[in-house]
Amino acid sequence: MTYRIALSVLLGLAAPLLSQAIPTASRAADVQVGIGYSGARPGYVQRTFPGITAYADIDFRTHLGVEAEFHNLADHGGSQMAERTYELGARYFRSYGLLAPYGKAMFGLGQLKYPQGLTVLDYWMFAGGAGADFKLTSRIHLRGEYEYQGWAGFSNGSLHPQIVTFAVAYHFPARLRRR
Repeated sequence: MTYRIALSVLLGLAAPLLSQAIPTASRAADVQVGIGYSGARPGYVQRTFPGITAYADIDFRTHLGVEAEFHNLADHGGSQMAERTYELGARYFRSYGLLAPYGKAMFGLGQLKYPQGLTVLDYWMFAGGAGADFKLTSRIHLRGEYEYQGWAGFSNGSLHPQIVTFAVAYHFPARLRRR
């Protein structure tokens, strides 16, 4: 019992010993919004579905951020099939000069429009991805990305779409906030 009291006192006194200067400014979040062209192998049929992707990244920390992403992919070969996903998740990135590679883990909702447009069903889905942003200018970034998805509860076995995206984004640089 006494060791718990001694430990509590030591930990309580340790906080004042770690003093440092109060910052006069702090970094606001980095934000970028982009749109791109995607090609997907839906996993339901052996075709490639072209489509669009829109995304927004908010980076709160030096290497950590969140991403929201939307994919709209459709078969233009007459089957009327389509896949649409709405995703939200975390991303980890590093910057090496003009290149910023990243990895991400996403969760969301996937909608599958079955052949001939007979029905549209929703599925919970998860995704992992990796890619890189290339800083063309301080405000314009180019992106290349690969994403692997898993759709939970898919009735006809497993569904694992794979998506490749090439995109361009507008980057809103972080501003310092005065305290």
